[in-house]
Amino acid sequence: MKHKTYDKAFKEHAVNLWLGGGKSAQEVADELGIKRDRLYTWKQELEAAPARKECKEPLSPEEMQRELQRLQLENHRLRQQRDILKKTLGIFSEPQNSDTSGSKL
Repeated sequence: MKHKTYDKAFKEHAVNLWLGGGKSAQEVADELGIKRDRLYTWKQELEAAPARKECKEPLSPEEMQRELQRLQLENHRLRQQRDILKKTLGIFSEPQNSDTSGSKL
């Protein structure tokens, strides 16, 4: 049986969802389709990992501006995706009306 591997970004996202989302480890694990124990393991791994590497040189104002624009675009795209998912969920969770069955009285 093949073991599923997860990248560092996924692990960080999962732990952040758990710690910052106000949900239990079990709830987050169920949503992500993983075992709860993995969250605890990943949390320990992330705490043990050294802090982000510091840049040797600070970013120039132009580089900072490009990074800001990139992050703003990514934020906009993610908000659009979230809104689409919310609308889809709303459509699927609406009760079926018997009036729309096509038959008229």
